[in-house]
Amino acid sequence: MARIAVIGAGLGAMAAAARLAVAGHRVAVYEATDTYGGAVRRLEREGFRFDTGPGLLPLPAVWRDLFIKTGKEQLEDCVELVQVDPSARHVFADGTEAALPNASRAGVVAALDEALGAGAGERWGDFLVRAREAWDRTRRPLLEEPLWPNWQVLADREPYPSVPHKRLLRTRRASTVREIGLWELRDERLAALLESHVLSYGLDPRTAPASAAVLPYMEHAFGTWYVRGGLRELARAVHERCVKRRVEFAFGAEVARVLEKDGRAAGVELADGTVAEADFVVAGVSPGVLARLTPGTALRGEGEVAPRSGLPSRLTVLLALRGGRPQEAAHRTVVHAQDRAAELELLFGPAPSGAVSRPTVTVLRPADPVLVPDSGHEAVTLTSTVPARTDGDLADGRVLTRHVENMITAAERAIPGLRDRLLWHEVRTPADIAAETGAEAGAVPAPSLAAGAGALLHPSNSTALPGLFGVGGWSHPGGGLPHAGMSGALVAGLIVEGPEFRGSQ
Repeated sequence: MARIAVIGAGLGAMAAAARLAVAGHRVAVYEATDTYGGAVRRLEREGFRFDTGPGLLPLPAVWRDLFIKTGKEQLEDCVELVQVDPSARHVFADGTEAALPNASRAGVVAALDEALGAGAGERWGDFLVRAREAWDRTRRPLLEEPLWPNWQVLADREPYPSVPHKRLLRTRRASTVREIGLWELRDERLAALLESHVLSYGLDPRTAPASAAVLPYMEHAFGTWYVRGGLRELARAVHERCVKRRVEFAFGAEVARVLEKDGRAAGVELADGTVAEADFVVAGVSPGVLARLTPGTALRGEGEVAPRSGLPSRLTVLLALRGGRPQEAAHRTVVHAQDRAAELELLFGPAPSGAVSRPTVTVLRPADPVLVPDSGHEAVTLTSTVPARTDGDLADGRVLTRHVENMITAAERAIPGLRDRLLWHEVRTPADIAAETGAEAGAVPAPSLAAGAGALLHPSNSTALPGLFGVGGWSHPGGGLPHAGMSGALVAGLIVEGPEFRGSQ
């Protein structure tokens, strides 16, 4: 039985802790804040309850596997999963609307043909077929296996089978998400639909590799799910599973240093001077935090994937509304930007700014009585991608207020009469994300993706310091709830089975 110290109580870290405890190890989790869950948190006020992190769950099979492998109670015994249908309603810049069924290719094709015109659905359906091929080629190396030592193969090879595009005397193939929209989808609204999936993960569709097609494919193939009571209930269930497996938790316990002895990780030292010796250390923290915990130690060898930088963040606006939620309301509505080019330039250009006049806004309206004081009220969450900066434009109260107002204005296209119903609102900024997760400037990690010269890969779970492992969204296979859960499985496998571990079969 080994002693294992886990830094942070995010979902990925807790997934690793539960699996390691079941394998017979003694596991202790040290969390700097006063609760578990990392970015998966909840705000409660005046009878309203809001998720302040992710609001929907893709690929729940990852978490089903965790519960199967760590106890008798399955995931559905601990939380109630609800399939969201329609998966999303889209309100495009020209006023066109389309509600897309959940996990139904035929239904999506029919809905797009009806909303956008004959042929639109077929082009999107054909795109999903190609996206599936990219998924099949990358699923194991990018989600189910430790990062390959020859990761350059993933960086250089584009798995998305682009359609040849002939123009004059040249034949081109899409290598970015933007080019897929231009050359294969050939409709501004379909392009916006594709790009909205990529933008929701904080990626620039102008530079994101074509392999990012797997992001909308995951949603199409495995459905979109909601956890009754909010995603915070998933964090609660994972925490309770850890406790049942006798994982020890210490909250308000900030780790100041990873201890080293004889050239390997040997435990952690807390900010109050307490020392906890361990045979392995699992760090569920951002690269900047891990670097501060291991001063003078090289964590990546030459030629290995380096930590990513420059990722955006999210601005979240929580709305308490008078009046009940209409029965026909969609759970999720994506209101597309009026000017996508201007939005992307403000987000990813040389001078990032949060003040987008008509941003892309995701509107979540769960039909969940647990979230409201009574049936005469509604809880709504708005999210928008913004630069990851705690000292930039959004730190200026006037700019922040203007951007929040712009988000509410955009949301009115999804909820007519919204402002007349508004009781109050709360805002969660990148600074709040930084405080809750420790991520520099409140950055939010995206899933690992192939191609793009490896720019969208995350460092391997093993480090150059023996006994020290990375887990969670900042390590392979990257951000997002499914990927964080898989990182826990990979780290547990590497510790239990050793470097020869090659993932689940």
